[in-house]
Amino acid sequence: MKPHLSLYHFVSCPYCALVRRAIDELGVDVELRDIHQDPERRRELVDATGRQTVPCLRIESEDGSVRFLPESRDIVDYLRALPEE
Repeated sequence: MKPHLSLYHFVSCPYCALVRRAIDELGVDVELRDIHQDPERRRELVDATGRQTVPCLRIESEDGSVRFLPESRDIVDYLRALPEE
């Protein structure tokens, strides 16, 4: 089973747009969490990472463990490496 994925982003961020485009092209199911539209999402990101830098991918594994992956290119590489369903 694939992990649950959430992307912390905002609309006008060019690096976020790069990741969103990859999500669309790959057809990956990712919850979008806009930190400008939803202050609670921004707080979650800062609480978890100590920063409000986006894009940042939240990866929740089946066992409930969570890790955060920053950097648009690293996120796109991660998404491309996911197994096909």
